[in-house]
Amino acid sequence: MTATLLLARHGQTVWHAENRYAGISDVPLTDTGHAQAAALGRWAAAHPVDAVWTSPLSRAVVTAEPACRALGLTPSREPDLRECDFGVVEGRTLAQFAREDPDAAAAFRADPAAHPFPGAEDPAAAAVRGAAALRRIAAAHDGERVLVVAHNTLLRLVLCRLLSIPLGEYRRVFPQLRNAAVTELRMEPDQVSLLSLNVPCDRGAA
Repeated sequence: MTATLLLARHGQTVWHAENRYAGISDVPLTDTGHAQAAALGRWAAAHPVDAVWTSPLSRAVVTAEPACRALGLTPSREPDLRECDFGVVEGRTLAQFAREDPDAAAAFRADPAAHPFPGAEDPAAAAVRGAAALRRIAAAHDGERVLVVAHNTLLRLVLCRLLSIPLGEYRRVFPQLRNAAVTELRMEPDQVSLLSLNVPCDRGAA
């Protein structure tokens, strides 16, 4: 089994424009987010893509729509590609949380995997489900290139798990997956290779 996965974070949402955690909340794209989705669609039209998979959250589904139209493909939805649940910080900023609970915020900043937000999904569990989802997708598309539209924190955790990077380092090693940029992985039975990271879809090629 060898597949190329083209990972893309969804376009900007109304909460992300304000640096608020969206998590499992279903938050719509901004006009900028729709423009980013359109750029991803143009990128997909110019590159070999055999299939499209998305998170079930609408911001990912809507981001994938221009690419699916350009390619004449129907997207598949994978529940395990949903974003992490951020617990008490859903809809809020880290700065707001820090004012309320500075010790918990400091612990999160020091090691976000060991000290997630109160009520949040366990990052290790999120990494396991997300990595398993990508492996299933790769196995279903042997020899193909697959566009996968998902989420910032989930994908960073998954990248750490697949590339043997400590989960607690995900915010440092991968500070941000940019909206609608493309990160390319080569998935093989015994190894995963990172071929590119955060390539803007209006510049260069993954």
